[in-house]
Parts: sequence; C-alpha cells; structure tokens
Amino acid sequence: MDNKNLMVNDCSLEGVRPVMVALPYPPIQVRGKNQKYADLLSVDYCGSVSELSAILQYINNENRMGGEHCSLVKTILGIAMAEMMHLQKLGELIHLLGGNVCFETKKDGMWSPSCLTLPECIPQMLRADLESEKAAIRQYRIHINAIADDCVNAVLRRIIMDEEYHIMILQSLMKNGCGC
Repeated sequence: MDNKNLMVNDCSLEGVRPVMVALPYPPIQVRGKNQKYADLLSVDYCGSVSELSAILQYINNENRMGGEHCSLVKTILGIAMAEMMHLQKLGELIHLLGGNVCFETKKDGMWSPSCLTLPECIPQMLRADLESEKAAIRQYRIHINAIADDCVNAVLRRIIMDEEYHIMILQSLMKNGCGC
C-alpha cells in the first residue's frame, strides 16, 4: 500500500478574487424600516432562488470539478465569492429594514439543500448555474417593482449587474465545452 499523501488537486486557489463588475456598490442604506421589504429581501437572501443557494451550488460544483479544470474552478470560486458579497449586502439591508437575518423566509420556510441543482457533469453544472442566475435576475426585478425604496433598489440593480456578468461568463465557459 502506498503511503503518499492524497491531494484533492494541484490547483492553487490562492489569489482568487470575486468575479464581479468593476463598479462600486451604492451605500447600504434604507429610507425607513419596512417589514414587507425585509421579507422580500429574505427570499433573495435564503429562499429557494437566493444568494445562499447560489453560493452553495457554486462551491459544491467547484469542489467536484477537480484540479484538471483549474481555470474553470477558479472562475466558479470567484463567482461564488461575488455571491457571498451579495448575501452580506442583503443581510445588511434586511437588518436596516427591521427584519430578521436568518435562514428562513415566509415564502419558502427554512432553507434546505433541496434548493440546489447538483448535476454530475461539468456542462450540466454550468447550465444549472446559468439557469440559477437567470432566475435570480427575474426575482430581483419582481422585488424591485414591489419595493418603493430607491436606496434598496439601487443595491438590487447593482447586484443584477453582477448576475448579468456571471451569465456572460457562464455562457462563454459553456461555448468552450467540457465533456461529461
């Protein structure tokens, strides 16, 4: 039996940065407390279509892609890092609006791994990630239309810019093709 240490891969993730549009976020502020708005943002925070779901789906995919796809792994991790920033900003907004920052929504209940799509093949992973980004944008636009707070909506519009950028990157990765 060989006693060599097993390594996950030889892909160094040191220096990976969030994959996002190179524009600042608006200040995290609200016009006033509003539980209805906080409840809407909690769906974006940890609902079935949410930043929490996106983060965990990307991280899971990144872990399963393996070191032979180092460039792809770094890109997926960078997208996950941007989603973490979105989660943090939404949490701040929820708090400022007077809501409870937790992993439960009035719409979806407690967050669950059943919210994730975790296919086995890289092309299917990228397709699932792409569809999740599109769903997030649709949901953010619905929430923008329901929220009459320009400060909150400015942050949501800025997050959408990152999500649209992620779609562009995912589409590019899919064109390059990785077989199952």
